[in-house]
Amino acid sequence: MSRRLRKAVFPVAGLGTRFLPATKAVPKEMLTIVDRPVIQLAVDEAREAGIEHFVFVTGRNKGVIEDHFDKQFELETTLRNRGKTKELDLLASDLPSAGQTSFTRQQEPLGLGHAVWCARELIGDEPFALLLPDMLIHATPGCLAQMIEVYNAHGGNVLAVEEVPHEEVHRYGVVDVGAPGSNGAQKVKGMVEKPKRQEAPSNLIISGRYILQPEIFGKLEIQKPGSGGEIQLTDAMLALLEEQDFHALKFRGKTYDCGDKVGFLAANVAYGLARKDLGPAFRKALQEILAANGENLL
Repeated sequence: MSRRLRKAVFPVAGLGTRFLPATKAVPKEMLTIVDRPVIQLAVDEAREAGIEHFVFVTGRNKGVIEDHFDKQFELETTLRNRGKTKELDLLASDLPSAGQTSFTRQQEPLGLGHAVWCARELIGDEPFALLLPDMLIHATPGCLAQMIEVYNAHGGNVLAVEEVPHEEVHRYGVVDVGAPGSNGAQKVKGMVEKPKRQEAPSNLIISGRYILQPEIFGKLEIQKPGSGGEIQLTDAMLALLEEQDFHALKFRGKTYDCGDKVGFLAANVAYGLARKDLGPAFRKALQEILAANGENLL
C-alpha cells in the first residue's frame, strides 16, 4: 500500500533574469497571473490534491514569498476597519494554517537536484510532491490530483509528462516509456536531461510535476554535476529507476511556461478568459485590441 502523500516541495530560488527589470526587486514567483502570484497558483494546486505541508526552497531576496504566506496584520486591520469583508475572506482562504509552511535556503545555484536535496531534513522519510512554479498547469482536476490517482494505484514514483515538438526536446528532461496501462499511466524505462534531438528516446517531456520517494535524497547526495555543471534531478531519478518503479502520466490540461515571456502572457490570457467575473469583459477588450490590428479573436 502506498504511503500517504502529505508534503510538497516548491523550488523558488531562481533569479528570474529573463524577466528583468521586473524581477530586480520582486521574485519571479510573485509575478501575477491576473491577480494571483504564480507561486500561489502552484500552492492552490497542491492544496486541492490534499497536500498538508508546503516546503519552499528559497534563495536571496525571496523573503516576500515567506511574507505572502503569513498574516499581514496591518493590512487586515485596515481592511476590517473599512468593511472590506470580501477581501478579508479571500486572504483568509489563501493562508495556510500555522505550521503548514517551511522555508529552507539554497545558498548556491547548483541546479534543481541540489534544490530538492536542500529540502531533505524537512521532508524526512516520506514520499513527497515536487512542483516547479514556473510550469503552470491549467487543469480540472489539477495535475497533481491526477497524479495522486496514479500514485495510489501503483505506488513508487510518478512523473507528469506531455508531448512537445521534436525540435524542442533539447530544452527538457525526456522520458522513454512503455505501453499505457491502468489509469493512463505508462511505466518509465529511461530518461535523459536535455538530449540532442537525434538522441531523444521520445518527445515526452517531464512537465514540472513529480511524486518522489525519499530514497531520491540518497541518490542526490552522491550525484555528480551533469548537464550545465549542475546537480540534475533527472540523473538522480535515473539512478533510482534501477531500484524503484517510475510511472509517467500524460495529464489532462494545458501547460504554460511562466519562465518564458510569451508563456507568461499566454497564461494571463487563458486564466483571465476563464474567470467568470472578468472573462466576458476581458474577451471584449481583447477583441477590440485585435480588431484594431486587423485580427480577430474567436
